[in-house]
Amino acid sequence: MADPRDETTAFTPKFGPDGLLPAIAVDAETGEVLMLAYMNEEALKRTLATGEVHYWSRSRAEIWHKGATSGNLQELAEILIDCDQDTLLLRVRQRGPACHTGRQSCFYRKLVTDDPESKELNGTVQLRFMDVE
Repeated sequence: MADPRDETTAFTPKFGPDGLLPAIAVDAETGEVLMLAYMNEEALKRTLATGEVHYWSRSRAEIWHKGATSGNLQELAEILIDCDQDTLLLRVRQRGPACHTGRQSCFYRKLVTDDPESKELNGTVQLRFMDVE
């Protein structure tokens, strides 16, 4: 049976047991996936209030204003929420690189699964990373 959130027009985000909601940031112009992070209720409120994206830093256990230190801000263009309201898609105007490595996207590697050098070893597949071009 479908959750009533599936069809409602009310914004009722479904935060996980840890109080977090996955948020996928994509470039508003190109659609390129930039990063995945998490928001708690306060980060979401600050994002909506300021128009600049805020996340919850799981490693530092604090609100993280994306780009406040580096200058690589994310200006919010639009928020989409999935059918059961447990994941956000943020369309952003990224100022500078999104990734802490200095790359535009945090998704700069791909798993090569059809490579003859990739072998199954003890029931696990050995994969190689390749830079995304």
